[in-house]
Amino acid sequence: MDLAYIPSPSTGVIDLGPIPLRGYAFCIIIGVFVAVWLGGRRWVARGGQVGTVADIAVWAVPFGLIGGRLYHVITDYELYFGEGRDWIDAFKIWEGGLGIWGAIALGALGAWIGCRRRGIPLPAYADAIAPGIAFAQAIGRWGNWFNQELYGKATDVPWALKIDADPDAGVAGGTYHPTFLYESLWCVGVALLVIWADRRFKLGHGRAFALYVAAYTVGRFWVEYLRVDDAHHVLGMRLNNWTSIVVFLAAVAYMVISAKRAPGREAVVEPVAAEAAVEAAEGGTDAEAVDDEGVGEDAVDAAADGGEADAAEAPEPTKKP
Repeated sequence: MDLAYIPSPSTGVIDLGPIPLRGYAFCIIIGVFVAVWLGGRRWVARGGQVGTVADIAVWAVPFGLIGGRLYHVITDYELYFGEGRDWIDAFKIWEGGLGIWGAIALGALGAWIGCRRRGIPLPAYADAIAPGIAFAQAIGRWGNWFNQELYGKATDVPWALKIDADPDAGVAGGTYHPTFLYESLWCVGVALLVIWADRRFKLGHGRAFALYVAAYTVGRFWVEYLRVDDAHHVLGMRLNNWTSIVVFLAAVAYMVISAKRAPGREAVVEPVAAEAAVEAAEGGTDAEAVDDEGVGEDAVDAAADGGEADAAEAPEPTKKP
């Protein structure tokens, strides 16, 4: 007899008055808001303008959702195109099924388009939103709890997840490892690690984002071993395990190569904000006032350094005899 366990919700739908909202979609929405909010604060602190992160997210989020769904459908195609399946279900994203690898890949493409339109470097933007993405993943994983999906092996530990029996779906019911919770907690740890490392080592040129990717893949690797849902296997390992290995190596390689080619951090991340900082410095506006306009200390310092350099290079006026 199980004395303690995590209960599963009786329904995956949250009723907001007359509007039904699926728990999975609700978690995704909340996660996006957290990522944009935190990313915006970090971007302003780096010298960017208020609203830039949200503007670029208009491109990144839809691309990310499409990419996440595409990865899931492609790697689990038998769920939608097998015998007795309805291919229309491939479009029912609210029922669950987003692959983080596809979400990051196409989300990065959308972010690149948005950054290009604003004339800002993608690596700097990626560094700003990295911990926010990890927090968004931590929140989004609770959508699996609402759907009673992607749980691990059977267990009787006190924190086991209770899954309801579903004969139609071939689910016997019982208590299982709450892999959604494990990954959620891991993502919170990854976010805190990136924030700490960024403050401690002044990570730049995409290295904070690469750290997030590398740290996440480590956790995803061991969580995959606990999951019991159907998955494609390659050489005895789940496909996502192999993906984690490849992505981890790529992220570490990027950090090493980037640190050698471009040490330090970008002095200017958004030209428009930097120009505003220069004008403020020339006009005698103090740094605090500039910050109130959405320009961070980095941009003000860069502007001040540039002003001092110009003053140093300027020749002294010739004295008349």
